[in-house]
Amino acid sequence: MSRKINTTILNAYKGEETDYIPAWYMRQAGRSQPEYREIKKKYSLFEITHQPELCAFVTRLPVENYGVDAAILYKDIMTPLQPIGVDVEIKSGIGPVIHNPITSFQDVEKLGEINPSTDVPYVLDTIRLLTEEQLDVPLIGFSGAPFTLASYMIEGGPSKNYTKTKALMYREPATWFALMDKLADMIITYVEAQIEAGVKAVQIFDSWVGSLNASDYRIFIKPVMTRIFSELRQHQVPLIIFGVGARHLLLEWNDLPVDVIGLDWRTSIKEAREMGVTKVVQGNLDPAILLSKWETIEERLKVILDDGLEQGKYVFNLGHGVTPEIEPATLKKLTDYIHTYTKA
Repeated sequence: MSRKINTTILNAYKGEETDYIPAWYMRQAGRSQPEYREIKKKYSLFEITHQPELCAFVTRLPVENYGVDAAILYKDIMTPLQPIGVDVEIKSGIGPVIHNPITSFQDVEKLGEINPSTDVPYVLDTIRLLTEEQLDVPLIGFSGAPFTLASYMIEGGPSKNYTKTKALMYREPATWFALMDKLADMIITYVEAQIEAGVKAVQIFDSWVGSLNASDYRIFIKPVMTRIFSELRQHQVPLIIFGVGARHLLLEWNDLPVDVIGLDWRTSIKEAREMGVTKVVQGNLDPAILLSKWETIEERLKVILDDGLEQGKYVFNLGHGVTPEIEPATLKKLTDYIHTYTKA
């Protein structure tokens, strides 16, 4: 018996009118959920993602608990880096730590290629499990973008100012572009495998690219992003781009062959439209507001939803990911309010 899938969010991503504004939340899988915390007592992130049944449960949980209109695959942007030769470890309280950082052209040349079916079969098995048996909403796949992945690979871990990354970019452009091409090949292959396995939309996280100015973005990043999205476009699934602190790059993104632009909380939907953004937009409640009283949340939420209703071509999300302190009950109430308030 075939399951009926709620395609509201896919219709919204195509720019079509929908009965209500659909919603999902970045980092909705895990983080603040008590069930997830119990699992994390036994397993690391990588250990969870290597077990399709367990990973599918974590991915599915927020759909069941919060009533959101899409699931996003539970995994990390570091997942495809290990197969190409990056020695990465996720350290609690720190994030990704790279033990063999990129410092030269030779380091880039040493990087291999990814074969998803043999290198990350557990990711594809999780997708198939969810899309063929478990979900009644679309599953969103994702990957990190070249700049964001490169920033970890060059810095050796998280950074506040990306000094080493920018220094390599400015000082050794041939090395930089070689790394961009290597990562683009990996991303295209990895995302295509996710699509083939069953994801119905793809978000590319360029979380830290806002640290570049628009001129440098056009020179060092835009060509590789154009190539990635042009290749993925052939698969006819909605493509989303998101980054933090990237207001000055919104028009650059609007030029890319993407369907949806994710906004963080710094730029309102109306402001994005006034700037000239014509694509579907997604966002953008500051997740920190979800730690305040419901009256405050509702007040801020109404402004965003009214903006979305007025401007059109809009999907609700947070301006960044769910933080561990946010109560699951708040996220459930948030979804219910969005659906009720915007129902046609």
